[in-house]
Amino acid sequence: MITVNDISVQFGGTTLFSDVSFAINENDKIALMGKNGAGKSTLLKIIAGESKPSTGAISAPKEAVIAYLPQHLLTKDNLSVFDETAKAFAEIFEMKKEIDEINEQLTIRTDYESDGYMKLIERVSELSEKFYAIEEINYEAEVEKVLKGLGFEREDFTRPTSEFSGGWRMRIELAKILLKKPDLILLDEPTNHMDIESIQWLEDFLINSAKAVVVISHDRAFVDNITNRTIEVTMGRIYDYKAKYSHYLELRKDRRVHQQKAYDEQQKMIAENMEFIERFKGTYSKTLQVQSRVKMLEKLTLVEVDEVDTSALRLKFPPSPRSGQYPVVVNELSKSYGDHVVFKEANMVIERGQKVAFVGKNGEGKSTMIKAMMGEIDFQGKLEVGHNVQIGYFAQNQASLLDENLSVFETIDQIAVGDIRSKIKDLLGAFMFGGDDVTKKVKVLSGGEKTRLAMIKLLLEPVNVLILDEPTNHLDMKTKDIIKDALKDFDGTLILVSHDRDFLDGLAEKVFEFGHKRVKEHFEDIKGFLAHKKMESLREIEKK
Repeated sequence: MITVNDISVQFGGTTLFSDVSFAINENDKIALMGKNGAGKSTLLKIIAGESKPSTGAISAPKEAVIAYLPQHLLTKDNLSVFDETAKAFAEIFEMKKEIDEINEQLTIRTDYESDGYMKLIERVSELSEKFYAIEEINYEAEVEKVLKGLGFEREDFTRPTSEFSGGWRMRIELAKILLKKPDLILLDEPTNHMDIESIQWLEDFLINSAKAVVVISHDRAFVDNITNRTIEVTMGRIYDYKAKYSHYLELRKDRRVHQQKAYDEQQKMIAENMEFIERFKGTYSKTLQVQSRVKMLEKLTLVEVDEVDTSALRLKFPPSPRSGQYPVVVNELSKSYGDHVVFKEANMVIERGQKVAFVGKNGEGKSTMIKAMMGEIDFQGKLEVGHNVQIGYFAQNQASLLDENLSVFETIDQIAVGDIRSKIKDLLGAFMFGGDDVTKKVKVLSGGEKTRLAMIKLLLEPVNVLILDEPTNHLDMKTKDIIKDALKDFDGTLILVSHDRDFLDGLAEKVFEFGHKRVKEHFEDIKGFLAHKKMESLREIEKK
């Protein structure tokens, strides 16, 4: 058992949270929830030993292994993917090396009665006991299994890690953590940059092979599938629910109803007493009663109602100009980079008003197809963009294309037209840019804040085909819900590249699957597609 004992954190006079205590038991799968800025990542870093609390402490058994995957990695080295991942076993390799070195010394030395000789025997006995207690592992097979599960191909194993993007480097770090078989795994947004198949593999691993897990994630389906407990960080304290995320939402709603009722009753009582004090404060016969009530109010502990997001403004896209019946038609389209074939002879017809999803492993051509639609790359075959098609495009790097010298307000003010101009602050508030945030320069915003700002810009452009490439990375659940509702009401054509099943659910009515150099059309929503895929893979296992 690992315990968090009376943890408090203060930053520059502001209390992030205080007197937080809870225990993490073996096999607990905990979702750490709370709005942006509540202190979730800070709490995870403290449990990992990466940060120190202002007061309080973490206690864990001496032998406990705690592994931590942060949201952003800064590692840089030029080992191969395989060798970097094999670092997970570095401690075991070092142990074996030390045992061999001591045994060699023991065969050479003849000072059998000396203290030094006895210390060597004690040390080798201690190490051997630990080393031989570890069950025999085929390290190479374990590394290969985890890397392949996380989406790496065998030919990637020998490539230097420096050739991979931040998302793939994150997977290498995750592979190292999983191979260590830790007593507690701490994960901060692990599914960003992961495709659906890798997320499903990670889910299976965490459910069936991991011990205790604490995860921060905005992927609702992922959190719901793997957790059995939810800890909410809010207003400087925590609430601990023995329930998965979806059940926690119901319990939290009930809690706030009760809090509101208690708050209203207390406010009524305070008002009645204040009225009595005001009325009788100069009346001699009531002096004692007045003083008694004043003292009672001074000692009163005020009921607080936990913060509720009040910024759920309903967003609507501007009406779409009418496009032709078929905004995108792809015929026998192929794309290669040198000898590397991304896909070949792809066919695709997207009708006006359809909402479709592009899914598949990373590197199978989803973003490449979009670049072809945008005219950014050359290709073989035919791709026709229909009559009067006006495309709004949200690229994975959209946030980096913002003008860094403008403020948040200026960024939106430049493109807002009509009635929306009077509601810019409401719009920014809906995306959690409140108060002084609107005057911040883009250059000081976090990745998530830039993503939200880029999304607002897109909302304001009158288009009839929306192409969104991984739009939900870095967005919290509330913001995703606002965008999802707006996209449901969007009257144009929608093409979505996303690994976020919860976001796609109820939004995409047709799925194009990219894989094995092909593009396959599925006439079903994302739930139907995933159910179909699981059946298909089971049949393949049976055939083998």
